[in-house]
Amino acid sequence: MISRIVSGLAFCGVIALSGAVRAGDAATPKGVIELFTSQGCSSCPPADRALATLVEQGGIVALSYHVDYWNYRGWADTLASPENTARQYAYARSLGRSGVYTPQAIINGRDHLKGTDAETLDGRLEALRARGEGLNVPIEARRKGDELAIRIGAGAGKADVVVVYFRKRQSVDVLNGENMGKTIDYVNSVTDVQTVGMWEGPALELVLPAKMIGQDGTDGCAILLQSTGPHGEPAAILGATMWVDTTKS
Repeated sequence: MISRIVSGLAFCGVIALSGAVRAGDAATPKGVIELFTSQGCSSCPPADRALATLVEQGGIVALSYHVDYWNYRGWADTLASPENTARQYAYARSLGRSGVYTPQAIINGRDHLKGTDAETLDGRLEALRARGEGLNVPIEARRKGDELAIRIGAGAGKADVVVVYFRKRQSVDVLNGENMGKTIDYVNSVTDVQTVGMWEGPALELVLPAKMIGQDGTDGCAILLQSTGPHGEPAAILGATMWVDTTKS
């Protein structure tokens, strides 16, 4: 997996336009859950199932990031990448923590908890939304031929436009390590993360080449409107949506 950071007009094929976006154009998700997990962690399969439950329920942007720091325990995670691990450590800095753990769920880029229980995760999303820390900026994504059109509403603040590509479903036979002998099902496993533009409050439209969808088994993407900390680390998510290729099984 290759993580790339690109700015709006410097990104090949990206067009940025100001324009009106109506909140009613797309349903706003309840929130964003980013699960950091590993095939080499015996505590992670319940969290993987919890995330799958939330995906099945719908209404949530749910993403699974496989980290590589458990690979030394006898099994190299087949979905892991150094970039996923780096994102988790960046969240630790943003949240004022000295370390990371699995399974760790980051909620709306603002909070964290052990990600093993779907009801608890859903309750934390509701609590954040109740105090105004939900997804307050509407975002819509639509495929138009070989392009992906993204529309972001107006609001207050400044944030990066982040595109997270993922595979919808995978089953992995773990042949060694703490989960040896298990077949584990994964949902929305991240394959790449790209920063494609900057939002500064006014409504914004971006047009991206959709060629990443379908590459290496990629089925779709999430679009996150994410603020950053003083050193560029990921912080509060202000808006989000998902686009999935429904033509694939």
